[in-house]
Amino acid sequence: MSGRADFIGYEYKDITVNQEQESLFVDGYTNFGWELDSIAKPIKPLASLKIKFKRDRKIRNKAELTRLQRQFDACVDEMEQLERSKKTMAQIVAYGIALIGTICMAGSVFAVTGGLITLSVIFAVPGFIGWIIPYFCYKKLYQKKSAEVAILMNQKEDELYEVSKKANSLLPK
Repeated sequence: MSGRADFIGYEYKDITVNQEQESLFVDGYTNFGWELDSIAKPIKPLASLKIKFKRDRKIRNKAELTRLQRQFDACVDEMEQLERSKKTMAQIVAYGIALIGTICMAGSVFAVTGGLITLSVIFAVPGFIGWIIPYFCYKKLYQKKSAEVAILMNQKEDELYEVSKKANSLLPK
């Protein structure tokens, strides 16, 4: 009976990720004992893709590997939130200024229809300013937040590295 392989029972895991995160998850999950099974490429560009993994059901240190994998996933989620946070405050401020500009412009239009040309000009000036300034305000706030987030992202990348390294050390050699 030589040449016969030992039976291995697998557990399976499917995850859906953004295309730009494909390498991060494929490389990262191998440190938790997972083997890449397949990747379902999306039809639409920039759509999410489905990655399928498998691993030995009887892998040693399974509980600790699972705990570290959850920590890895949480860290990736935090990185995504940090990435989204770069835009959030900048958008809120820019939309707020644009809304005030629009309200001033509406006041200007109502003043013109009421025959109050001077009041119309008084409202029109901040209205136009309120439509122009949001772009520059958004850019400035986005750049400031990006600089803050870059430091935190580096820390999260270091954390991912440490978690992956620790998990990899638990795998059988």
